[in-house]
Amino acid sequence: MGFYIPVERGVNIYVEDLNPGGAQTALFIHGWPLNHLMYEYQLNQLPKAGIRCVAIDLRGFGKSDKPWEGYSYNRLADDLRIVIDTLQLDKVTLVGFSVGGAIAIRYMAKHAGHRVERLALLGAAAPSFTQKPGFPHGMNPDEVNLLIQASYTDRPQMIKDFGSRFFARYISVPLENWFHSLGLEASGHATAMVAASLRDEDLRHDLSRIAIPTIILHGLQDQICPFPLAEATRDGIKNSQLIPFQYSGHGLFYCEVGKVNKELIRFITMQAGK
Repeated sequence: MGFYIPVERGVNIYVEDLNPGGAQTALFIHGWPLNHLMYEYQLNQLPKAGIRCVAIDLRGFGKSDKPWEGYSYNRLADDLRIVIDTLQLDKVTLVGFSVGGAIAIRYMAKHAGHRVERLALLGAAAPSFTQKPGFPHGMNPDEVNLLIQASYTDRPQMIKDFGSRFFARYISVPLENWFHSLGLEASGHATAMVAASLRDEDLRHDLSRIAIPTIILHGLQDQICPFPLAEATRDGIKNSQLIPFQYSGHGLFYCEVGKVNKELIRFITMQAGK
């Protein structure tokens, strides 16, 4: 079931709600520059385990409205809270991939984990997507500047080049074409603005404010968010669990889809206090 939720005047967020009667609820936040359809191979399996799956398109992406402004982590986290409150979701597991993981972390810090019980981070762009003083990991900011420039000059080629670094296993040409098409559904300006947020935002001080069960799933062969980011995130979130994916690049949700789904189902359905 798909529908729209207004988050501010003139801005509506597209929401897909699968298995609304599920015993547990997971809310999926996609990566850059994709949309909720990237989770196809999770959304067609997790409901079979009794999980309600709510997946959104961030503003500027997929079927959501594409305003000129509002692409900071703070604003995107605020959108997330409005969706959660509007649907009256409770005891939610936030599942965030790449920049979606970063937004989930900012949500936890800014909104004190409102209505969220667990956190699952997949290839998260955290605690910083780019190298900063005291943090030598991640992309060089100049590399992101090139992505921003390409978003305004030849976005299809940029998406193709960026996507070629996603997976550490063979994918069929039709799947590759489908995957690239998801990025083309975004606004070019939104694509550039979220890339700027990836370049500039810093979540190092947010991590210590997370006190709920957290798993970090991350590919050892990740060329976009290298594995040291996952280790730094684990070190910053008390009692979090890092699960490495030996055969995965950034796109672990497909590279090792069976293992990802198994870990998510285990984590989402585990009894409180386990």
